[in-house]
Amino acid sequence: MTQITLIEGDITDQQVDVVVNAANSSLLGGGGVDGAIHRRGGPEILEDCRRLRASHYGKGLPTGRAVATTAGRLPAHWVVHTVGPVFLEEDRPARAALLASCYAESLRVAVDLGARTVAFPAVSAGVYGWPLEDAARIALTTVAEAVAEEGVAGGLAEVRFVLFGGGAYAAFEQALRDLGQRS
Repeated sequence: MTQITLIEGDITDQQVDVVVNAANSSLLGGGGVDGAIHRRGGPEILEDCRRLRASHYGKGLPTGRAVATTAGRLPAHWVVHTVGPVFLEEDRPARAALLASCYAESLRVAVDLGARTVAFPAVSAGVYGWPLEDAARIALTTVAEAVAEEGVAGGLAEVRFVLFGGGAYAAFEQALRDLGQRS
């Protein structure tokens, strides 16, 4: 059975098989979680991202998709990069489906890699403006459904949400309680 856990902390410190990066479509680094992962992981991550851009994603990684690279100097084996949607109220249903896809696709890639532990940030809940409570509900519902489906998250022992700040932790903790689980 896969355990879903919440911690407040720095995703770049997580000793897991897969760290999920809230990337931008260029895959070439940026601010927030993306910048922190690239800085801490070192140039090996950027080199892998450049190879992906040259071979498969010349126009960038589409929103809602996920792809893996080395973790470089991070205390993880791989980084799974996913591009979350920018929040727009007038297009919320379609964008919510893309946000859910970020989590589902990242889990699929992690399982395909043979990962047992995965650490997620709050995708799209920073500079992309997704309201934190809604982002938490979408993230946890998607992950809970994936780990409940036989074979989807097969082999995963833990899915960890690493939340930056007390407000993010509180929002995810409430969403987890609403799902009937404990952190």
